[in-house]
Amino acid sequence: MTTDCIIIDGKARAEALRERVTAEVTRLKAEHGLQPGLAVVLVGDDAASQVYVTSKGEQSRAAGMHSVTHRLPATTTQAELIAVVDSLNRDPAIHGILVQLPLPPHLDSADVLAHLDPDKDVDGLTVLSAGRLASGLDALTACTPVGCLMLLREALGDLSGLHAVVLGRSVLVGRPVANLLLADNCTVTIAHSRSRDLPAICRGADILVAAVGRPEIVKGDWIKPGAAVIDVGINRVPFRDPVLAAQGKTKLVGDVAFKEARKVAGWLTPVPGGVGPMTVACLLQNTLTAARRIAGVT
Repeated sequence: MTTDCIIIDGKARAEALRERVTAEVTRLKAEHGLQPGLAVVLVGDDAASQVYVTSKGEQSRAAGMHSVTHRLPATTTQAELIAVVDSLNRDPAIHGILVQLPLPPHLDSADVLAHLDPDKDVDGLTVLSAGRLASGLDALTACTPVGCLMLLREALGDLSGLHAVVLGRSVLVGRPVANLLLADNCTVTIAHSRSRDLPAICRGADILVAAVGRPEIVKGDWIKPGAAVIDVGINRVPFRDPVLAAQGKTKLVGDVAFKEARKVAGWLTPVPGGVGPMTVACLLQNTLTAARRIAGVT
């Protein structure tokens, strides 16, 4: 059993990435007169989404980007939302478009994403983006999976030949992160709710990416000693202290039982402060990439 687990500081790594993006935005403005533009579309008043969207706007502006946020009421119709997306597709000042999910129940997210210009799909959610990634072609890729891969590369270096287990098969995280790991020459297993003996599957992993949205489902004895564990989960749960719980106080935990895991893992991301900060930083990087491609500059 290891006792020297390295806690991966996602905040520091995200800050370093934002600094690189900011420097590149400055260069593009000076050399090409190009200012990358990001538009975020938020429908409704979901509290978590409001926080995410505010952060994306602040960070894109801080990086020197043109930033636009469309806040639409929860009563917005499918046609009205698609009209906003279509207008952003045509806007030459916008190089990246992100429709904040989840949408209100009456809206069809698949239909909305189908109208999104794949060249501006900075969250990698269109069918074309996903298909290019699955085919091993260059693609704009979902920000959270890209952040996971960057953290793993920095921690482990060459990932070739390592056995990676991805716990979760969502189109937002599980599937794209599996494809990214496969492209980095890992042997990849995707495990999910129907998999038999999840603990045994996870114990075989050199790399374990937990992305199922179930608080602390991954216990210490699920982890191979010395493995790199990336915890994508963000779950709000009541405090165990009965006084705090009675006051309605909650805390954020991941999909991994952190205290148990750090006694076994070689590398581990905390929640909060691990993968989360990388997501917005990677969104900025994707917007920068999209701007370069659309403008045809390097």
